[in-house]
Amino acid sequence: MSDLIETDYLVVGAGAAGMTVTDALLSHGDASVTLVERRHAPGGHWIDAYPFVRLHQPSAFYGVDSVPLGRDTIDRRGLNAGFYELASADELRAYFAHVMQDHFLPTQRVRFFPCSDYVGGEGDRHFFVSRLTGARQEVRVRRKLVDTTYLEGSIPATSRPPFEVDEGVSCIPAGDVARLTERSRTFVVIGAGKTALDTCVWLLTNGVPPSSIRWVKPREGWWLNRRFHQPHTFLPDFYAGVGLQFQAMAAATTLDDLFLRLEAAGFFMRVDPAVMPTMVSGAILSEVELALLRQITDVVRLGRVRRIGQGRIMLDDGEIETPRDAVHVHCAAAGLARPPLRPIFEAGRLTVQPTMWGFASYQFALLGVAEALIGSDEEKNHLCRPIQYWDKPVDYLSAYMALLASGRASAAYPALAAWARDSRLNPLRHLSAYSNHPTVVETRSLMKEVGAAAVENVPRLLAART
Repeated sequence: MSDLIETDYLVVGAGAAGMTVTDALLSHGDASVTLVERRHAPGGHWIDAYPFVRLHQPSAFYGVDSVPLGRDTIDRRGLNAGFYELASADELRAYFAHVMQDHFLPTQRVRFFPCSDYVGGEGDRHFFVSRLTGARQEVRVRRKLVDTTYLEGSIPATSRPPFEVDEGVSCIPAGDVARLTERSRTFVVIGAGKTALDTCVWLLTNGVPPSSIRWVKPREGWWLNRRFHQPHTFLPDFYAGVGLQFQAMAAATTLDDLFLRLEAAGFFMRVDPAVMPTMVSGAILSEVELALLRQITDVVRLGRVRRIGQGRIMLDDGEIETPRDAVHVHCAAAGLARPPLRPIFEAGRLTVQPTMWGFASYQFALLGVAEALIGSDEEKNHLCRPIQYWDKPVDYLSAYMALLASGRASAAYPALAAWARDSRLNPLRHLSAYSNHPTVVETRSLMKEVGAAAVENVPRLLAART
């Protein structure tokens, strides 16, 4: 490779987090940035994603702050009819390539090294190695290493199944179900997360009868209703969802009671109304998709799969028969990592972690803006306190409280507050345009009525969760 590279920031990972932080650093200062990515192009896990995946949130809320994603149109047909567009995997890969080629590199402040592995460093000296040539490159970092991989998990497309599979058993990752060349009479979908939901919906919408699908679910999940997570003309409904959450938090007596109240209001949904969920991933689902998923009645709830043998599936709590000619669709993976939290801002290092309940791109951008605009790491860490990615119902409540705390802390920094007010990634940016909308007026009144009680009650709910 070339001689020593000097840069202000070395960003490890050119996925959504790395691209969004980089965009903020470029937009709010004169920093130079070097991005290192093990994949061949920017886009992170979207490069590896299954072909039928789409954003579960509207395109308007995703991507880097300075470059809009999508056309802000409402879908007129399909599962998302009546709601704002959801970018496909192809659109997202093209979007991140466009951001890199047409916005980052022309600044002459960005260098991008794909097919490269960061291999560590100390002080201001860091190294990465080309996957193509094996050449080792030294980088001198004047300000910080930005690590977007600290919480990186595994996805079915790039990881082995977390269970044994006997020779001769058909077991494929979710993406390969769209590439099958032979007909199968039975599909066994293994997993309880968003990948499994997407796979089941894709099978159903492509003519596979519900009776041909067996769904092995180690857990039941709560899912956010897409109706309350829309931009632009539907912002009054978004704000109404905020009010519903506060109302439920003020009145709930237990954590389960909180979720049941929000389910009754239509804010949270579950596929099986007879099973109390133990998982909250923050993923968004439409009522149309929910109705489709409820058509699948062959559901196995015996814990996690341990082994798939010829004609048998062994699970934590028992075993079941499985057709020998079935296609087992592996949608199970470790997901996002949950290592011990560390300060986001340290001398020479920025470790990307979530700080609040809500949309990821907004949070990633906030970290980059804070790094660029706030002087000391101590102040930045006071504003941006890391939390674990949500997994259990209790995580939703603690993450939502972190959202409120972050909003209060941001108000102390006028430049940061101004950015948050105007950022396209802020879901409520245009709410003032609907200040006289009946739903907004009603919700505002509700918030004044229950807001204090909600904030006071949440610690009691958290303390009593066990």
